[in-house]
Amino acid sequence: MGQLDGKIAVITGGASGIGAGTARRFVEEGARVVLADIQAEAAADVAATFGNDVATSVRCDVSKEADVKAAIDHAVATWGAVDCLYNNAGFVGATGPFEDTTSDEYDITMNVLLRSVFYGIKHVSPIMKAQRSGSILSTASVCGLVPDIGTHLYNVAKAGVIMMTKTAALEFAEWNVRVNAICPGFIATQLTTNRPISEVSAEENGERMDKARERMSRAQPMHRMGETDDIANMAVFLASDASNWITGQAHVVDGGVTLGKPWRKQPAAITEHRGIGIYKPAD
Repeated sequence: MGQLDGKIAVITGGASGIGAGTARRFVEEGARVVLADIQAEAAADVAATFGNDVATSVRCDVSKEADVKAAIDHAVATWGAVDCLYNNAGFVGATGPFEDTTSDEYDITMNVLLRSVFYGIKHVSPIMKAQRSGSILSTASVCGLVPDIGTHLYNVAKAGVIMMTKTAALEFAEWNVRVNAICPGFIATQLTTNRPISEVSAEENGERMDKARERMSRAQPMHRMGETDDIANMAVFLASDASNWITGQAHVVDGGVTLGKPWRKQPAAITEHRGIGIYKPAD
């Protein structure tokens, strides 16, 4: 038996990256999935690899409330329930100094990264409350916990996702509906290279990803960049009954990057033992 046997999941941003990786793991564990993505053809292609008996797709612009509701309704119409909603769709958004960031860039970034999570929670919660069960997941980020330079809007939005997770969890606990966030570190996806795959050749994309892995691995205490399965495995756990007493938490999956500098980059005063010498107590 799989960890998710019989469960129905809606995954936004399911056409690529963490979303596609999570969809694959969910199907492997026995779930049926709806892949909701603005890249409709790519989502359909991913769903087709799983088979139409366990996967379907729908075009979804998560910045539009009607699209998010339609994706959730599609799951109910197709399979009769929603046991897990994974608010995963996202992008980096506008970056750079505050003074150069426009109000339109602010609105677009918040709409995709934060407002979309509100839409998902709003429209799936009545279904899950009626079922008296369900797991709502959202992709936050370590950037929602620790500030970074230049990604002001991304950081703020992801911090908002974490707090929205906590407030929703407190409200829905009465109905046995759990709400959790996952905070990835550096993961090998197109967000890391910051270039849509449609804009580069497969060869260039591979080269950019290899460079990103090398660069990010040097900053990691565990000395490797994260892969989509690292996040997908956490999502499987949080969607499963094994986590049925866990709610309102921001689960960090980052290879230790938020802990500090890797051991190999610490100064000698920390990494090399220096004894205290001979200690003689006073007479």
